[in-house]
Amino acid sequence: MYKVGIIGAAGYAGAELMRIVLRHPEFDLHVVTSNSDAGNAVASLYPAFQGVCDLCFSRHDDPAVLECDLVFMATPHTVAMKSAPSYLEKGITVVDLSADYRLRSQETYEAWYKVEHTSPELLATACFGQPETHPEEMARAAADFAAGKAVLVACAGCYPTATSLAAAPGVSFSQGVVVADAISGVTGAGRSATARTHYCSANENFEAYGVASHRHTPEIEQILGIEGRLVFTPHLAPASRGLLSTVTLQLTDEARGMSLADFRRRYSEAYADSPFVTLLPEGQQPKTSSVVGTNFAHVGIALNETAGCLIATCAIDNIVKGAAGQAVQCANLVLGLPANTALSTVANPS
Repeated sequence: MYKVGIIGAAGYAGAELMRIVLRHPEFDLHVVTSNSDAGNAVASLYPAFQGVCDLCFSRHDDPAVLECDLVFMATPHTVAMKSAPSYLEKGITVVDLSADYRLRSQETYEAWYKVEHTSPELLATACFGQPETHPEEMARAAADFAAGKAVLVACAGCYPTATSLAAAPGVSFSQGVVVADAISGVTGAGRSATARTHYCSANENFEAYGVASHRHTPEIEQILGIEGRLVFTPHLAPASRGLLSTVTLQLTDEARGMSLADFRRRYSEAYADSPFVTLLPEGQQPKTSSVVGTNFAHVGIALNETAGCLIATCAIDNIVKGAAGQAVQCANLVLGLPANTALSTVANPS
């Protein structure tokens, strides 16, 4: 059994991590932290854990964290960059759900997040936590862990996950601007209510935000290798969970001669070894309700021959495959466990 801690466990991603870790056969949930909820029982904040988890939240600096073999960091950006180095020095593997180590460039991070990066030396060595697009990095991290080294995993964000899984197998056939329109449930904005996410504002309302300025833009460009080509527009939907990203790829002249069957073959080959990515049958498009509560990503593609475009769509649960589930998937792979250990495989069939 690995002793596991969850830093920032009181948020939506943290609560989902608790739900997954508690049923994990190889994990012992040792400590959960929340500076704002320290001293309160987990079950008092989330009654769903009544009779299942008797832990209380403690502060992030709880010494019990240092007794862990692995910690998940479900904290806002800037928290991990300050504490992850000390955890690694003490031999604790860190799986970070924030953006602190996703971008390879310190300059890019600081330009988009408007803060100084305090541990930039780790940017080059952190494993990028999206197993489907970066399997070689996951393999390297697993080898390092097996050799007795503490590992840092920087999990991909929710919008980058859905967008890149939709586009990755087709992006090499594209040219010019890549357009990604994505829509997320309100949990993607975090547990603290804002003027935009308050019920009275979000209910019965669809809204674009962060237009031409969303912080996930450089991460998506980095994953897909399309620096300077992405037009990314996120939207907020009046739903609790779920994320749908639709990507339009303008095809090269050569690729315009390819059929939908050709592209489907490319997608099938790309995800043949990916247990969580499902290419839907021709003519079927993803629905968020089909993946809620699971770590699955459903992908659908269509070909607009007149415009010379491939349209690729991906649906995920923003809190699971977009956050907690992907983090556990990465941890499983680093520890040498089956990728799907403790991860639900069937959503509500609605």
